Parts: sequence; structure tokens; C-alpha cells
Amino acid sequence: MSYEKVAQVKSRIVIGTKQTLKAMKNGEISEVVVADDADRQITQKVASLADELGIPCQRVDSMKKLGAACGIEVGASTVAIRR
Repeated sequence: MSYEKVAQVKSRIVIGTKQTLKAMKNGEISEVVVADDADRQITQKVASLADELGIPCQRVDSMKKLGAACGIEVGASTVAIRR
């Protein structure tokens, strides 16, 4: 998944690790995006749960670019797309 896809589905995204984990547990998510330059300790929880639940997990290189694709001025470590 690219930054462009995240930008296209802005109305259906969940930004941030806590919100992403909660939405994943509630069965609301179709795929997640994790920034490679984010703290591994934080993003590993999302990647592990995605693997456990069979949710596709894409990786991108930059938190800053991921945040920009979401329309926020700060970096985003994880983003999820609602079904």
C-alpha cells in the first residue's frame, strides 16, 4: 500500500497505535500500515495482532510522510483502514 492509497481513503482511516489496536480487536479493520522508522516496540504490537487476525499489514518508510498522507502535521507510526 502506498501513501496515495491512505490519502484516498482519509474518511475511513484510524490514526495511531492505541486506536488501531482497539479497532482491530473490534473487527473494524481491513488493512494496516506501519511506518518503518517508528519505534519497533510500539509497532510490533500492531504487526503481531494483524498477523494473528489475518489482517494485511503494509510497511512504509516514513512516519512523517504517512502522517502527511493522513492529513495531519505530525508523523503517524500506524494507520488502519476501516472496512
